[in-house]
Amino acid sequence: MPVRWVPPEAELAIGLARYVTGAPGTGGRIKEDPEDFRVDEISLYPMPDPEGAYTVLRVSARNWEQHELVRRLSDRLRLRPGALAWAGTKDRRAVTEQLLTYAGPPPEPGAVELPGVEVREVYRARRGVVLGHHYGNAFGIRVRGVGLAPRELADRVAAISSELRAVGRIPDAFGPQRFGEVRPVTHLVGRELVRGDPEAAVRIYLTLSVGAEAGEAAEARRSFAAHGDPLRALREFPAAYRFERSILDHLARGQDPARALGALPRELRRLFIHAYQALLFNRYLAERARTGLSLTEPTDGDRLLRVARDGTVPGTDPIPVSRDNQAETEELVRRGRAVLAGPLVGTETPVLSGEPGRLVEHLLEADGVRRSMFALPRTPDLASDGTWRPLTVALPPIAVRVPAGPLPGARPEGASEYSLGFALPKGAYATVLLREFLKDGARPAE
Repeated sequence: MPVRWVPPEAELAIGLARYVTGAPGTGGRIKEDPEDFRVDEISLYPMPDPEGAYTVLRVSARNWEQHELVRRLSDRLRLRPGALAWAGTKDRRAVTEQLLTYAGPPPEPGAVELPGVEVREVYRARRGVVLGHHYGNAFGIRVRGVGLAPRELADRVAAISSELRAVGRIPDAFGPQRFGEVRPVTHLVGRELVRGDPEAAVRIYLTLSVGAEAGEAAEARRSFAAHGDPLRALREFPAAYRFERSILDHLARGQDPARALGALPRELRRLFIHAYQALLFNRYLAERARTGLSLTEPTDGDRLLRVARDGTVPGTDPIPVSRDNQAETEELVRRGRAVLAGPLVGTETPVLSGEPGRLVEHLLEADGVRRSMFALPRTPDLASDGTWRPLTVALPPIAVRVPAGPLPGARPEGASEYSLGFALPKGAYATVLLREFLKDGARPAE
């Protein structure tokens, strides 16, 4: 009987409750160095036009948070906030390459010099990019610190790869980056905003210290939780924590939490809502698996998204599945022309029938949330209608490189490393596939 592995608490907390493989993991660490995690956007290039109104930049960035990178580049280019657009948000601790666009002429040489940032291509175009305007991303990932002898490591990687190929598809869950890699609280802030409690949202954002955060920032959070004085907290929070300090500055001026939260860029505030929607989606995937409801075979109450001939999922207008059309929808899925979808819940998410509907209602009730709450009357600029997301993604070809022997200077018992290379469609998370190999912190189910 295959082993079922229980994920570590940090993954369970964001709804990553299952693995699709039963082979033991390799353990190991990723992102010890930004060079260990390379992300190259597979871009949809806007049409070049020497007289075009837009400038397209292909930018390589090392160890930059997306919103901070955009802010600093906007400052260099003297653009207003929100003028610089991108197709997909990239990992922070990584080396990334992506398109950025803005309305205006190309920059002067050297105008966008920033540490770890290189502009590799510049041209004018008829249009800019918008969020989602790309095919996907190609990843090159190095896993270090694996305490296995080379032969055992190679065997484990081969066993996991074989199981994945047999399954053929993996859950299209949201990875840890969506919730905050260093301090996973983004979804918790979002839940309080949806519940209509900006005060609780601000309190979580400023005071909750979880995950890998430590040092001066963690101490500043604990201190503010105890004394609640925003002026004192401004002296205690490190200068690099610009977003926290912006909120504290507005609180110190006597503004209420909802207005103080408005000091953050809208794109960042929207991430709070998106992260909470992602948490509900991950939990929906986990509940389907727990109750034996398939992620790939449609049932009454499900929704399907059409798959284009190139394998992409171009739209979010779902096909309802009922007993009347079940045979036809099963055929669409079998032929690869459609894929099961789940809701990113919002005000326009319909009440589903059957077992899928029951699971959605259970998740919302457990959090004390209703669809109408996503109108966010106290922060209406963050309101969300909701949308649909595939439940699974096709397994890509995976290039694996395992060293044939111990690395120079390694202990005799191992401390090996290995590398993985693959590409995923837009919106899919490399860490969701990677966790099948690592199973770091997982334990066998009792």
